[in-house]
Parts: sequence; structure tokens; C-alpha cells
Amino acid sequence: MAETREEWIKKRAYALWEEEGYPTGRESIHWEQARHEREALEGSAASSDGKEVKPKAKRSVTGSKTNGVVTPAPKRTASRKTAS
Repeated sequence: MAETREEWIKKRAYALWEEEGYPTGRESIHWEQARHEREALEGSAASSDGKEVKPKAKRSVTGSKTNGVVTPAPKRTASRKTAS
């Protein structure tokens, strides 16, 4: 049986709560974060059932991207001449 969107959010919010050490009073924050993560997944290249990959729009990014993490391009440093 496929997991509903609501079930996914509930499980993810619970996992976030566990990761933070079971804090009290942060239920709505965990729920919103889980909801945003689900929305991001729904907008990604994978279909909701995971069987199909949708083409992504091309966009240019400065730096390189690995596993969904963008790392900035290395900064250029000006070489200085030393006094002799």
C-alpha cells in the first residue's frame, strides 16, 4: 500500500523531533519543515511513485553540485609581490 502525503509528513516530522532530542513545544515547526520537504520532493525530478523521472529545467549554478548540495566556486586570491 502506498503511503499518503499526510502519512509521509507525519513520519518525517516525528523523525525531525527525534533528531532534535525530543524537545517539547516544537511540533508545528517540525510539521512545517516536513511539509516543505515533501513539497520539494514533489517538485523534484522523481515522480510521486518513484517509477518515473521527469525532465528538469536547466538552470545555471555557480560552483558544483553533488548529491543535491551546491558548493560555491573557489574564491580567487590575488597574488601579491613581496618586497625584496
